Amino acid sequence: MARSALLNVMVQSALKAGRSLARDFGEVQNLQVSLKGPGDYVSQADHKAETIIKTELLRARPTYGFMGEESIETPGTDGAHRWIVDPLDGTTNFLHGIPHFAVSIALERNNEIVAGVIYNPGTDELYTAERGGGAFLNDRRLRVAGRKSISDAVIGTGVPHLGRGHHGQFLVELRHVMGECAGIRRMGAAALDLAYVAAGRLDGFWEKPLEAWDMAAGIILIREAGGFVADTSGGTDMFGTRSIAAGNEYMLKNVLELVQRPVPAA
Repeated sequence: MARSALLNVMVQSALKAGRSLARDFGEVQNLQVSLKGPGDYVSQADHKAETIIKTELLRARPTYGFMGEESIETPGTDGAHRWIVDPLDGTTNFLHGIPHFAVSIALERNNEIVAGVIYNPGTDELYTAERGGGAFLNDRRLRVAGRKSISDAVIGTGVPHLGRGHHGQFLVELRHVMGECAGIRRMGAAALDLAYVAAGRLDGFWEKPLEAWDMAAGIILIREAGGFVADTSGGTDMFGTRSIAAGNEYMLKNVLELVQRPVPAA
């Protein structure tokens, strides 16, 4: 597959950060048995990965803005471009020695996502997409799953944890979706969940609340794989509402209908 110069910069940045995370992941697994625990080490690994990515991206395009999970957003001088980066999506998995985490990098141009990269160092899976150029897993072209009936579908989601999200509302949504589909999956890394939708591994997905860096790269991957994304109210303001639903045309419609259902009467 041919990649643009910009996408090559994004790929090389993700791979370099991924190698750093892979080394640190081995140390975190060893730290699991310590009294102090690996939390501080993971925070350092996260910041180190973002520094690597930011250095690489801004060296190539110094006029672009930068939004990263671990740093203050810096506007670009060109006013049109912004990097949106999550250096370690799936931090809790990483912290517990679970090899399901990723680097996520997206490029926004005039408020539209035009390129995205998601890299899982644990599996060496590299997901890439550019607007109009298709979506790929390593060098294999991706298409979203073609199932039309939610009764045959496996749907991904994110379960709100301590101190985050409206637990009661989520339980209502979960009750509605799990009663209609073939299975629910919660794997702990939203960027990879969205990549899995693009790859046809998950038929659909929904989650809230999320940040822009959790969703940005996954949005273009799904679109370029022939899928659709919306916020959970059915609109297009995923970043503003901090929510997302995704799938093929039929699955997105089904997921939205289910998560929007009112609370059942007692």
